[in-house]
Amino acid sequence: MADMNTREREIRIAVLSDTHGLLRREVAAEVQDCECILHAGDIIKEMDLDELRQYGSIYAVRGNNDVWIDGLRDLAGILRFEIGGVSFLMTHDRRDVPRNLEGVQVVVTGHTHRYSEEWIDGRLWLNPGSCGRARFGGEVTMAKVILRGGKVQSVRKIDLMDAE
Repeated sequence: MADMNTREREIRIAVLSDTHGLLRREVAAEVQDCECILHAGDIIKEMDLDELRQYGSIYAVRGNNDVWIDGLRDLAGILRFEIGGVSFLMTHDRRDVPRNLEGVQVVVTGHTHRYSEEWIDGRLWLNPGSCGRARFGGEVTMAKVILRGGKVQSVRKIDLMDAE
């Protein structure tokens, strides 16, 4: 019965990517009402993950810039996990998503520094963009996802000010 309660209650998830060693105060404030935080790589500073852990359970993958950083190079390149009855697959670069996505409801990627939210064949493909430094003329963004009843209830893009 405990699993049913987990599946039926609302679960808030913060989805981040490409902090590149800049964990903004605005991002820290946004994650505080979330019980899970997903980071799709290019973290650069392991202490940023340590800070995020105080707000919720963290799921993180290694980005292409993390391979040079002690404490981050050992993160998985692809991570499969479940939260509230929803099956996730996360990797930094969309090109690394495996062909077999059977059972996966949400695919999270990063790398491009551009927000993208697509529903393809009933599956959410989410790239939260970059919530670290703005690059390539892009915005500074992240996402919040709400789960309930083993399904994605909503996805919200969060635009952050580029106050560097």
